[in-house]
Amino acid sequence: MAIMQINPTRMELTRVKKQLSISLRGHKLLKDKQDEMIRQFMLIIKETKKLREEIDKELLIINRQYQKARIKISNEAIDEALLVPTKSSHFKTSSKNIMNLSVPIIEYEENKEIDLTYSLSFTPIELDEAIIGLSQLQSRLVKLAELEKSCDILADEIEKTRRRVNAIEYIMIPNLKDTVKYISQKLDDAERSNIIRLMKSKEIILAKQLKNQ
Repeated sequence: MAIMQINPTRMELTRVKKQLSISLRGHKLLKDKQDEMIRQFMLIIKETKKLREEIDKELLIINRQYQKARIKISNEAIDEALLVPTKSSHFKTSSKNIMNLSVPIIEYEENKEIDLTYSLSFTPIELDEAIIGLSQLQSRLVKLAELEKSCDILADEIEKTRRRVNAIEYIMIPNLKDTVKYISQKLDDAERSNIIRLMKSKEIILAKQLKNQ
């Protein structure tokens, strides 16, 4: 590990020890934040997975109905039938806070009544079923989009936090510990040298006193 380029003084030792203490506390806080974000992420992932599986099953049925309708009438006739929406929908967006992260909330309001705006006499029943099924699926598609966006935001922040935690744990803290050890050794060496010098000076003084007697 790298040792910080500083003068090995007691003042610097105190400063580095304080920095080490702050880094240890910061590491713990970031690790706790990371763990909680992962817990929240897993809860949302579980909900997203369940909802997506439900939607995929229903979309498969809707797609089969639509493909059957395409066999019975032309693409032009389908385009004409689908030209006018079957119902109106309104969206209202806001956000909520998860671990100081802003994640989206999409409020979906729709007219519950489905109005097939084309003549039923000229379209197959499979097209009607596909349109009705897709209309009933809209609210859950919006919810799925909300959940998946929340997952993306949390995943990005978890990755950023993980890098910060690793940088503190494997680089900053070891470097600070090595620097504290280095300064302490230098100060101990300096203190031993001072003691040796004092002892030698005392010996010289005593020797001179004895010689003068």
